[in-house]
Amino acid sequence: MKNILFTASECTPFIKTGGLADVIGSLPQALVKENLANVRVILPKYGEIPDQWHEQMEEIASFPVRIGWRNQGAKLFKLEHDAITFYFIENHHYFERHGIYGYYDDGERFVFYSKAVIESLPYLDFVPDILHAHDWQAGLAVAFANILQPVKNMKTIFTIHNIKYQGMLHYEAFDDLFNIPREHFAGFEWNGMLNAMKSGIFHADKITTVSPTYAEEIKEPFYGEGLESLLRDRQGDLSGIINGINTDDYNPMKDPYIHANYQHSRVKKKENKKKLQEMIGLPVKPDVPMYIAISRFVEQKGFHLVEHILHDFLQQDVQVVILGTGEYEFESSFSWFAQNFPEKMATLLKFDEGLARQLYAAADFFLMPSKFEPCGLSQLISLQYKTVPIVRETGGLKDTVHPFNEFTGEGNGFSFQNYNAHELLEQMEYSLKIYHSDKLWQTLLKNVNKSKFSWTDSAVQYAELYKDLAASHTEGE
Repeated sequence: MKNILFTASECTPFIKTGGLADVIGSLPQALVKENLANVRVILPKYGEIPDQWHEQMEEIASFPVRIGWRNQGAKLFKLEHDAITFYFIENHHYFERHGIYGYYDDGERFVFYSKAVIESLPYLDFVPDILHAHDWQAGLAVAFANILQPVKNMKTIFTIHNIKYQGMLHYEAFDDLFNIPREHFAGFEWNGMLNAMKSGIFHADKITTVSPTYAEEIKEPFYGEGLESLLRDRQGDLSGIINGINTDDYNPMKDPYIHANYQHSRVKKKENKKKLQEMIGLPVKPDVPMYIAISRFVEQKGFHLVEHILHDFLQQDVQVVILGTGEYEFESSFSWFAQNFPEKMATLLKFDEGLARQLYAAADFFLMPSKFEPCGLSQLISLQYKTVPIVRETGGLKDTVHPFNEFTGEGNGFSFQNYNAHELLEQMEYSLKIYHSDKLWQTLLKNVNKSKFSWTDSAVQYAELYKDLAASHTEGE
């Protein structure tokens, strides 16, 4: 069984801004629980981590990290949680701030973090066979591991969670911050800048991303964000493994946030719908189909399409509930619809985890017409809560939501191919037809009930990748 060290910039339950944290919080647990690998995790020690976790951390080492001409101090802490050992790298200058991203020196901060990961290895009571780094913030750790060889024969894997965010630095930062020979410059440079995402892709032994379809998409210009040629060069080392969800946490049978717990019961779902309608001020009509969206209001999530079809769709006997915050255009547009169609639409401009769970439990359909979606977790949660997803066929949405076919009885949702509002409206209207046919609706729900996306299957695939990587090293000796 191999020793795997995960490195990333966020992880539940300590610090989270998005789906990356969920993956780093859940995948190691699945690997250890299934006895597939020995996994430990190393993270920045942000000041924003809640005090309850800081109080449990034990300092185990202190060491300098060279950043250009400066010696920045680093302290290494250790914490055990849910059978996983977590390490944290402390530096007050870089990590004792409000929020974890969005600073002018983010590039320098994660150069420091990546170098500190490498410098910390001698102090761990653990010798990693594989360093598994996630997204651009940890991409430089893969590069430094490849160049500096801190552990004999240690292999590297780099996982791309979203290629849009790449970690760009001015090219002069190579001499100012990196402290490695100039001959390695080309492994970091891309289009006149230093690119942390590129460095991870270039230096890693294997590259993964978070769905098989996204692994294919990012080799093309529309999705590759300028790195598609590099990914085509490395396509023999690139694979896609779909994310899972924590099915103990997202479990409608025991979710403490929802009014009526259930497994497959539509009667209980209607009880949840009735309670939600009362709470948010919609007419109490448990038999009226409810469509929900829970997301950041940004173009990537397909909200331009939703804007275009709402007026037409709200002519139907339906209810639409949208929960989230984001760009002003979408907040104002959805608020206008809610004000002008108060019997049919509610717009909730906030994010509240408990309310989100209540929406999943109450709704009949979940809207996720993304422009691109590396994996997506929301459609997996909706299936877990027996809410039928309506998605665009991109990335992980294509891999997890299969279009319902009323003639063969196959499929667990609705999907459309092109980024086109009319195609979205067509699928939403088709979903209404299926909803109002008892026989077809029951067939669809049986398929939804069979949809399973725990981390176990994904963990097995990662374990196979670790095994193959170790075998390739043995063969090369």
